[in-house]
Amino acid sequence: MNTSNKTKQAFTALMLLGFLGPAEAGEKEELLKLRSTTESLIKQLVKQGVLNEDTAQDMFKQAEDDAEKLAAQAKTVEAIGNAEASGSPEADEVRVPYIPEFMKDEIREQIRAELRTDVTNDVISKAKEEGWGLADALPEWTRKFKLSGDIRLRSENVFYADGNATGFYPDVQAINQRGGEIAAFPDSLLNTTNDNHRFRQRLRLGIDVDIAKGLKSAVRLSTGNFRDPVSTNQTLGQTGDRYEFNVDRAYLQYEHTNTYGFKWLTLMGGRIKNPWFVGGGEFTSGSELVWDTDLSFEGFSATVRHNLGVSNGLGDDARMIYATAGAFPLQEAPFSHNDKWLFGGQVGLDWGFKNHDSLKFAVAYFDYKNVTAKPNTSTTGTCDLNTRANDASMPEFMQGGNSLAAICLEGTQASPGSTPGMLGLASDFNIINVNMRYDFALFNPIHFTFSADYAKNIGFDSRDVQQARILGGGDVEEQTDAWQIRGDVGHLRVDRQGNWSTFVAYKHVERDSVLDAFSDSDFHLGGTNAKGWILGANYGLLNNVWLTSRWLTADVIEGPQYGVDVFQFDVNAKF
Repeated sequence: MNTSNKTKQAFTALMLLGFLGPAEAGEKEELLKLRSTTESLIKQLVKQGVLNEDTAQDMFKQAEDDAEKLAAQAKTVEAIGNAEASGSPEADEVRVPYIPEFMKDEIREQIRAELRTDVTNDVISKAKEEGWGLADALPEWTRKFKLSGDIRLRSENVFYADGNATGFYPDVQAINQRGGEIAAFPDSLLNTTNDNHRFRQRLRLGIDVDIAKGLKSAVRLSTGNFRDPVSTNQTLGQTGDRYEFNVDRAYLQYEHTNTYGFKWLTLMGGRIKNPWFVGGGEFTSGSELVWDTDLSFEGFSATVRHNLGVSNGLGDDARMIYATAGAFPLQEAPFSHNDKWLFGGQVGLDWGFKNHDSLKFAVAYFDYKNVTAKPNTSTTGTCDLNTRANDASMPEFMQGGNSLAAICLEGTQASPGSTPGMLGLASDFNIINVNMRYDFALFNPIHFTFSADYAKNIGFDSRDVQQARILGGGDVEEQTDAWQIRGDVGHLRVDRQGNWSTFVAYKHVERDSVLDAFSDSDFHLGGTNAKGWILGANYGLLNNVWLTSRWLTADVIEGPQYGVDVFQFDVNAKF
């Protein structure tokens, strides 16, 4: 109710109180009690720090001013009433010389109820506007922190196809960590025949801190081992050992908003979240063709956006174009110029339609530097004669699938060997990546989403790979294309009770299309040189609690048979 209406009510109340002569003394007593109670309440709020002294004095002063104005109005009304009482009534005038007692009581109660409601609403509105209560009672620095997190419990079954080849597919990570194939035996080869089941857990805890206007710091801790950048899972069965809990993200982020409320610039530096558009988010058809969803990036990125909205830029980001650039050191090589780097750029379009459909489209280019193997060219080629450049060319992490090159051989100069002691990448990687997603909102809140992702490695050179690689021999067939198509039906978010979605995807990832270290860690148990289907469903069990099931069935594209099916069932919760 606005101030004008309140004044009219007060004015009417004073007129009616003029008619209620016998009750005037009782009304004054109640008003005095109300005043005393209100003054005590305000003083108590000041004492507890909810209101400051200046605000309280302003409230007392305003109440006195309003009371004087209402008193003046009451006197004016009384004078007018006395003057009119002595004159003759007009033709259309009706005078009430007597009001029954029961009507006086009803009018009295109605005025009290209306005034009480107005006062209550005013106090609530004022409290919301000025932030009364606990928030302001706490120290200011506590309001700069935001805590979030999630936990996932997973049951995972792995089923290997009958007839899978044995003794062919190397476990590159085990070989490099242990110093060669012989040293890593019997773990130098991947398991391709023995089914297994395991329970896994993921815990992530994030803290965002507002530092200044537009500037924040973000830190996220997570489970998972230090060597694996694409998985934050912790396998259960470590009763005698504590879980590893490490810093997964730690970065500064600056966002600038223009005068229309449009966020046109984002800068990030440190160990940051994925800055690239990948077709969607956690529930909206995101692709892991090039980047696993758990991957964090170390380095710097900048995104610039331009609003194409039809509302003259009034904060409408439904239609915009954007460009993102990033530089990320992958592996530091001490005392050399062979540091590994990733440089990338992406341009994209977001276009919303009046019927609430939306289209997202992006094209990116990713250029890797110094990621190929530098073989030891000494007489024996043994690892004890490696240069710093040879050692630095060994990848810190590989999942498998890319063409391999031997960096050096096991053994020593005096007793040389012939088996690889360190393995690296035979191909260079310069990747073009195209992503698109179309969201049909015809049956909102049920949506149908179609997405597609395509990647091609234009850095592949058949002659260089043929000279360097250790597996296959002979001519090298170029396998540098990767693509995925996916369809989703259901709610866009499934972290609300009763919400649901289902999805199906087909994925085809050729041997040297993308860097196997950073691609999907679940499809074909990670890496490249795989094709197959993904089926899944989500269901919101409670608010912020949902179930997910996925069936991933895949086989190799090139090489002896190696098929594997993975069934995952997850219980997810976030806070």
